[in-house]
Amino acid sequence: MSKADFFRVHRTVHRTSAGLVDLPILYEDASNVLALFEADLRGATALLESTGLEPGIVQGNRALVGLSFYEYRRTTVGAYNEVGTAILARRPGERGLLPGLAELLVEPRRRHVGAWVVDLPVTTEAADAAGRELWGYPKFVTPIDFALVGRSFRSVVHDPGGGPPICEIAGSMGPGVPVPALSVLTFSRLGDALVRTPIDVRAPTRAHARGDVTLHVGSSSHRMAAHLRTLGVDGARPKALLVTARLQALLHAGSRARG
Repeated sequence: MSKADFFRVHRTVHRTSAGLVDLPILYEDASNVLALFEADLRGATALLESTGLEPGIVQGNRALVGLSFYEYRRTTVGAYNEVGTAILARRPGERGLLPGLAELLVEPRRRHVGAWVVDLPVTTEAADAAGRELWGYPKFVTPIDFALVGRSFRSVVHDPGGGPPICEIAGSMGPGVPVPALSVLTFSRLGDALVRTPIDVRAPTRAHARGDVTLHVGSSSHRMAAHLRTLGVDGARPKALLVTARLQALLHAGSRARG
C-alpha cells in the first residue's frame, strides 16, 4: 500500500478546547520505542481497579506492561513527543484469540487484549486537549526528551512542576531482528463509558534484546512516578524492545465497548 493509500481515509471534524481536530489523526513521520516489562501483578491489578478490566497477559505473579516512547515529527495535530504507560488488559471472561504476545498481532478491531492507558504525557497543549477530551486519555503536558541513535536510546519524562524527573530510560539495545509492525488497541474511560480505540500502524520494525537498557523512576511525587513504582518497574530492564524510526499511523475515533 502506498503512502497516499494508507492516509486516504474519510475524516470528520471534532471540536476541542484547543481547536478543531480531524479524525483520524494522521501520523506521517515518527520514531517509536516500545519497551515491554514484566510488572508486579498485584500492582497492575490495583491500577485496573474500577476500570472493568483485568491484566490480560499474565505469567505467574507478573503482568505484561508497556512503556511506549514517541517522537512525532509530522502529524495533523503538529509535532510533539509522547510517552505512554499501558497495562495489557482485557475484560473479565474474555480470552485472547491467540495465546500470549501473539494476540498483539490480531487486527485491533477484533482483539480482546488491549492497552489500558495509565499515563500519557505529551509536550503540547493541542495533543493534551485532544487526548483528554476525545478519548479520555490521562494526558498531561510536560517536557520529554527523546534520542534514538542506532541501538542507543534515551528518553526522559520531566516533572511538569520541576524538580527530579518522573522517569528515565537509557542504554544500548542488543541485536535486533525484523518483526511485523504492531497496530494498537487502547482502552480508556470517557465519562462512564469504556472506550476501545484502534490505531493502525505501518512501520519497518525490529525487535531488540534489552542489552543494558534500564528504566529508572525518579523521586518525583507526580502520579506517573507513583504508578510506575506500583508496577514495580523502577530499575527494571525490559523483556524486549520494539523499535522503528519510520512509523506511520492512523489514530481513529474511539467507540463504546459493547456489553
